[in-house]
Amino acid sequence: MAGELQGKTIAFLATDGVEQIEYTEPRKAVEQAGGTAHLVSLEAGEIQGFNHLDKGDTFPVDKAVAEASADQYDGLVLPGGVANPDFLRNDPDAVQFVRSFFEAGKPVGSICHGAWTLVEAGVVKGRTLTSWPSIRTDVENAGGTWVDEEVHTDRGLVTSRKPDDLPAFNAKLVEEFAEGVHAEQSQATTSA
Repeated sequence: MAGELQGKTIAFLATDGVEQIEYTEPRKAVEQAGGTAHLVSLEAGEIQGFNHLDKGDTFPVDKAVAEASADQYDGLVLPGGVANPDFLRNDPDAVQFVRSFFEAGKPVGSICHGAWTLVEAGVVKGRTLTSWPSIRTDVENAGGTWVDEEVHTDRGLVTSRKPDDLPAFNAKLVEEFAEGVHAEQSQATTSA
């Protein structure tokens, strides 16, 4: 796994309320594979991680989303937590940032409640994905097909349900990021 992502920079889009392990473990997998990870958030400073409902650690933000562009990154990860994606989906810059990865055909990973941001970005229609079970109705209402699987990949989009799925999610993330641009991902987004 070491070196697979050498020269690649992956954006992690998160804000206060992020489920800490869903940020730290995928980031560690990217870095162990030789990639560079950047935390992109709603504003500069730091964000507050959570361990379910309890405050966890804080993490320094590398770039505010209003100043970030998908052109600067080789892939995107959307960690979950209940509050984190709810804040993100209410920010037009964050929503456009997510959508731009799909338009460019770049690989994206989403775990747990992270799918809320995918729904808001309008990139779920015609795709099959998994998430935390309570997001199923949102995915289906947005035109997606929801499956109850540890990890699911659909044209460069890697999704998982919960922290227990992190080993499978992280392995598949690294694989998709190493593959790079997925032409069929951008075609699906533009035709949807």
